[in-house]
Amino acid sequence: MAHMVETMAYAGEVPWHGLGKKVLPDLTPQQMLVEAGLDWQVAKFPLEYVFDDDGTALMVPDKFALVRNTDGMYFDTVGPNWNPLQNEEAFELFYDFVMQGDMEMHTAGSLQNGKIVWGLAKIKDSFRVGANDEIEQYLLLVNPHKRGKAIEVCSTGIRVVCKNTMNFALNSTSSRRIKVNHNQKWDADYVTEMLGLAHQSFGLYKEAADLLASARYEQAQVQEYFTRVFPNTGSTNEDSKNAIRALDVLHEQPGAELSEGSWWQAFNAVTWMTDHEMGRSVDTRLNSAWFGPNRTRKEKALDLAIEYAEAA
Repeated sequence: MAHMVETMAYAGEVPWHGLGKKVLPDLTPQQMLVEAGLDWQVAKFPLEYVFDDDGTALMVPDKFALVRNTDGMYFDTVGPNWNPLQNEEAFELFYDFVMQGDMEMHTAGSLQNGKIVWGLAKIKDSFRVGANDEIEQYLLLVNPHKRGKAIEVCSTGIRVVCKNTMNFALNSTSSRRIKVNHNQKWDADYVTEMLGLAHQSFGLYKEAADLLASARYEQAQVQEYFTRVFPNTGSTNEDSKNAIRALDVLHEQPGAELSEGSWWQAFNAVTWMTDHEMGRSVDTRLNSAWFGPNRTRKEKALDLAIEYAEAA
C-alpha cells in the first residue's frame, strides 16, 4: 500500500481512488472497522524528559503523547483537555442508519500512519443532472488523531460516470459539515440529529448542479474560470499549467458529453483533475481531495461556477 494510505477496505465496486482490499458487502460498521484494520485504540501518556546523567525523568507540564495501543505509534503531542475519540465509538454513529437499511458501509481506512481515520457510508439516495448524469450520496466521517484537527461529518457526492467527489462544504456554517473539537465531549445523539439535516441538504447540491447544467459558458469565460481556480503563482502573466490542462480536460473527461457547453461540465473538469490527475500518486490525491488543499480548491471552483452560471 502506498505511503499516505496505511490501511483501507471497500465493499462493492472499486472506489474512485482504486485503493484498498475488497470485502464482503452488507458489513456492519464494526465489521468494516475490523476489515479496514482500524480496531485499535489511542491513549495519552504524560511526556517526560531526562535532564542529567542520573536518569531522573522529569515531567513536561500539561503535555501528553498520543499513542496507538497496538504498536506504540506516536501520533501527536496534546494537552490535558484533548479528548481522544476511539475509532469504535466514532463508527457507532453509522450503526442505526446501517441497521435500518438507510445506508451501507462503503469504505474505511487510515492515512498518515493512522493519524487520519475515516469511514464512508453510501446513503440510499441519489439524483440525476439532466437525463443520465447520476450523483450518489455518501456520508463521510473523519476521526483525526492529531492536534488541531476536528472530528468531522459531511455529505459527499460522487458522480457515477467519472467518480468525481464533492464534499458539499459551500460555507463554514453549512449543515452539511459538522465539526466537533477534541476539547468538546463527543455527543453521538447531537451528531445523529444533525445527520438528518445533512441528508436533507443534499437537495441544495442538486439545485446547484441543475443550475450549472442549465447555464452555458463562453470560451473566454471558461478560460478565465480555470485561471481563477488554478492561478499562476509565478512571476509571469501566463496561465498556469493546470489552467491550460483544464481546458483539455473540459472535453476529455468522462461524461463531458452529458453536459457539453455548460458550467456543470466546467466544474467537473476541476473535480476530475483534483481527484484523478493532480498529485504524485493515487493516495496523495485521495488525501488532498478529501482533507487537503484540493478539497478547498473544489469548494472554490463550485462557488465560482455558480457565480458565472447566475450571471449567464
